[in-house]
Amino acid sequence: MRIINTPLTKNKIDSLNAGDIVLISGVIYTARDAAHKKMLEAIKKKQVLPFGLGNQIIYYAGPTPAKKGSPIGSCGPTTSSRMDYYTIPLLENGLKGMIGKGKRGAKVIKAIKKYKAIYLIAVGGAAALLSTKIKKAKVIAYPELGTEAIRELQVKDFPVIVAIDNKGKNIFK
Repeated sequence: MRIINTPLTKNKIDSLNAGDIVLISGVIYTARDAAHKKMLEAIKKKQVLPFGLGNQIIYYAGPTPAKKGSPIGSCGPTTSSRMDYYTIPLLENGLKGMIGKGKRGAKVIKAIKKYKAIYLIAVGGAAALLSTKIKKAKVIAYPELGTEAIRELQVKDFPVIVAIDNKGKNIFK
């Protein structure tokens, strides 16, 4: 088991291999389909993004509302292939990690390798457990999107598995 603190660096990414179990601590950002669409539009218009993509991780999740006393509600991964259309422009702009569930398309796998990024998976169906690893959460962009707003999450020992490493090795093959 590996422990990785964010932001990601080249050395951290280079040290990870497909199949490794990792605990992430630090800041990650949530974004699903609607937020990805808005970020892509901002990139095309050369506008400032809600957060700097450089060396960051996006978690494909749309959390439920927080219960009293909790920073967030259930927060499980969504199907990553739904974000494939948006992924390459984000990687081109410095994104280094993505967390979701399921396979990625061939073009995204090629881009992960080209941009020396990493794709991590979280266990689907474990949203309540995963939310216990989130210590702070705040909406930082697109609040009109509700659960799909971009959130900055402070995580501690957030469990993931390296699904596709920066060398292109893929646990799904």
